[in-house]
Amino acid sequence: MPADHSPPETSAPPEGALPVAKAGSLPPGMRDRRARLMRLIGTYGTIIVLAAMLVIFSILQPGTFATIGNFRNIINDMAIGTIVAAGLTVPLVAGDFDLSIGYVASFCGLLAVGLLSFSGLSIPLAILLVIGLGTLIGIVNGIVVSKIGVNAFIATLGTGTIVVGLNYAYSGGIPLQLTQSREFTKIAIGRIAGVPHLVIIMAVVLIVLWVILNRTVQGQHIKAIGVSPESARRAGVAVDRSRIVAFAIASTCAAIGGVLMASNLGSGQVTAGDGFMLTSFSAAFLGSAALREGQFHIVGTLIGVLT
Repeated sequence: MPADHSPPETSAPPEGALPVAKAGSLPPGMRDRRARLMRLIGTYGTIIVLAAMLVIFSILQPGTFATIGNFRNIINDMAIGTIVAAGLTVPLVAGDFDLSIGYVASFCGLLAVGLLSFSGLSIPLAILLVIGLGTLIGIVNGIVVSKIGVNAFIATLGTGTIVVGLNYAYSGGIPLQLTQSREFTKIAIGRIAGVPHLVIIMAVVLIVLWVILNRTVQGQHIKAIGVSPESARRAGVAVDRSRIVAFAIASTCAAIGGVLMASNLGSGQVTAGDGFMLTSFSAAFLGSAALREGQFHIVGTLIGVLT
């Protein structure tokens, strides 16, 4: 007789018996809990790591690390970088890059020292002129990107190169020492009620940028452009103007960072702010994974700087 190749019949489980899970599978409830845990780690992982680091170092060095003075010094040291990184976050929200921020910070810091030392300008006027120049550089970036259509990566890299040239042409490639207006240094090293000026300025900048992005029409337009420029344009958003505003904010914050850096050092260094570009991008991208996965936002950038 021919061999029977039909699959063997499987007997149904007895009535009332519990179903047996397949090998390697998890019950639905456990799968849901694991999925929620993975989402939690993905959203708050950076914060969890930061909190764990604080706890560990506080236990290991309770007398030196876990003190108000130490935390104040840590925040003070990161204040300038946070201001620059927060400014960079705005064009990133709009889907653009700005590679010129570090060079703008260097040039504005050097120019502030030069104006105070050699032109006889008052401190407020010199600071306003320098920050205004930073804003103007950002506007130029925005126009080149939005109106002319040059890729933001190429446009801001080109602008940064021009700024470097201006920096060396103005300083001759050597640091400028602050010879007059020594009160300028008190901007960075002074305190109000025990709180460093840098921390106060950082907090003000962060709050202002958060309000702009989350509580103003302009901020909503910038966010809409980051999602889809064409959809935003069809919805009536002034895309070009909003991109120019985003670049102007980034360069303004870079200029503020440069001025504060010069005040802190008491001199203008030719390349003092160049490193802000890498650290700012790192903080912004690291922060984009915190709280809102894949979205750039001010609070996330602050967390990125802290970590």
